[in-house]
Amino acid sequence: MAQVTLDRVEKIYKGGVRAVNGISLTIDDGRFVVLVGPSGCGKSTTLRMIAGLEEISSGTISIGDRVVNTVAPKDRDIAMVFQNYALYPHMSVYENMAFGLKLRKTPKAEIERRVRDASAILGLDDYLERKPKALSGGQRQRVAVGRAIVREPACFLFDEPLSNLDAKLRVTMRSELKALHQRLKTTTVYVTHDQEEAMTLGDLVVVMANGDIQQAGTPDEVFRTPVNRFVAGFVGMPPMNFLEGALSRAGEQVLWRESASNPAQIVLPEPLAAHAKARVGQPCVLGIRPGAISIRPDAPDSLSFLVTVAVVEPLGEQTDLRLTTPSGVLLTARVPSVHGHMPKVGETVRVAIDPARVHAFEPGPFGRALDAPVPAEPAAGTPAETAA
Repeated sequence: MAQVTLDRVEKIYKGGVRAVNGISLTIDDGRFVVLVGPSGCGKSTTLRMIAGLEEISSGTISIGDRVVNTVAPKDRDIAMVFQNYALYPHMSVYENMAFGLKLRKTPKAEIERRVRDASAILGLDDYLERKPKALSGGQRQRVAVGRAIVREPACFLFDEPLSNLDAKLRVTMRSELKALHQRLKTTTVYVTHDQEEAMTLGDLVVVMANGDIQQAGTPDEVFRTPVNRFVAGFVGMPPMNFLEGALSRAGEQVLWRESASNPAQIVLPEPLAAHAKARVGQPCVLGIRPGAISIRPDAPDSLSFLVTVAVVEPLGEQTDLRLTTPSGVLLTARVPSVHGHMPKVGETVRVAIDPARVHAFEPGPFGRALDAPVPAEPAAGTPAETAA
């Protein structure tokens, strides 16, 4: 096992195309870190630079105490699992798992031990003599993981390994990968575009966009205290609702108001109001999680407003409501399903907002949260876990 450190790592392709913009990140020994973001955000490029499959343009990558900028991939003490299983079709499961060790001239007895140990961990004992064509997608993925495990590396690298599986199998494999990490305690870097996968797997989630790290924190931190509007909108399903408006004051209260012509307004709770006072009179984007919206005919005006039901989507115990504000903004609310009491399409209802779950952002797609700490510039040579 080993700590992985990226210090101001850049990747610039020919023509000046920037894939990664000088990111710094420390991945502590034994952690399961997930790089997540939309297509083109730089997450896979970052993983490939750690693996040595992409040359870095500037900066430093260290695995353990060793700088690996010029170290060949095979000598970095890492094992990588790709989206494509890349199994040899003419070899058995046992032979696929053992092949890399044979190339390294590992003694036969050691190969036998490692393959048998990995097989037992992954539940492959009954399939060791089968060829890949006789396996399901989940079993093939286990073989690919097993091939990495037998290497006994300092670090595992996973590049969207579950993307080819169906939805149900992805959920099963997520649980198996998490249990595997808890058992092996090997440093793991995992790339995915699926925010739900990132939240369930990682103990550190690194949200990326446009080649930058937007936020790095625990799943709870990136969900409950997003540092900017991008993170707030990317993490969470259904996504956070955003309402454009401006801040004003009424005595000691700080209000968010959608527009002068629309009476919809929210009294910001403390301590958010304290951070918002300096921006009174300026534009502000209100962020509301779907689960923070409830149907409350008797709710006070200061924490509620009228909407029209546009779509009703039953989900069993919960129902998603698509709601339209008087100004035409579409909101999503996730409410408990109550038989016989669900509003109908076209109905006007009053919805209340849970003040403890309100967020406020500066304007723009990457507008900072008003209560987010101002990021400090890292000292020269000092990696940081969070970069804007």
